[in-house]
Amino acid sequence: MEKFNFEELKVYQKSLMLIDEVYKQTRHFPKEEIYGLTSQFRRAASSIALNISEGAGSTNPEFRRYLQIALNSVKECVVCVEIAKRQSFIKKDDYDKFRNNLAELSKMITSLMKYLNK
Repeated sequence: MEKFNFEELKVYQKSLMLIDEVYKQTRHFPKEEIYGLTSQFRRAASSIALNISEGAGSTNPEFRRYLQIALNSVKECVVCVEIAKRQSFIKKDDYDKFRNNLAELSKMITSLMKYLNK
């Protein structure tokens, strides 16, 4: 099976791992959150990978624009995980894991954006 170039990017692979974790955790959110926080968190996490893939292979300025959108979605996930913690939907260790993964993803995206500026 042939791969697309963006699938080789570590930042893309890391974003897929985040999506897996978001889906795993949100399965346990209250049912009344299905159209609220659950949906928002899943869409924000998916947006990261989707924007990385959509921008890859474009011109550097265009790819940077998509990466900025992905970075904004990382920030959105930070807020979602904060709400989830405050509402006791996730445990402290899961919260910490999310925060660390989001911080790492943010750094990876920012580094790629800086690389594309060269």
